[in-house]
Amino acid sequence: MPTLFERIIAREIPAKIEHEDDLCIVIHDIAPAAPVHLLIIPKTLIPRAGEAHPDQQAILGHLLLTAGTVARKLNLAGGFRLVINHGSDACETIPHLHIHLLACRKLSWPPG
Repeated sequence: MPTLFERIIAREIPAKIEHEDDLCIVIHDIAPAAPVHLLIIPKTLIPRAGEAHPDQQAILGHLLLTAGTVARKLNLAGGFRLVINHGSDACETIPHLHIHLLACRKLSWPPG
């Protein structure tokens, strides 16, 4: 069964798309934890960061570069945070790697 993100990528489920290219899609989170809360999702299914393979290194790097591109586009000069959850203890809810980009509010440290 396709993941929720695979269904969004296939346009079976609508989403507010901020950016898209051949390797990934960036959508607005439907339950934002910050004024800007985007999800950077690879179009290739990688279940979790800890399950990525060496041959997926280029796509993993592309996701981070895309985060920077989108942050510049949205003028997030005040800063932003990138979060990747892995497993239920980290509040992962969809087994499809994605990066949360959070911005436009003061984020505390340590997170969680």
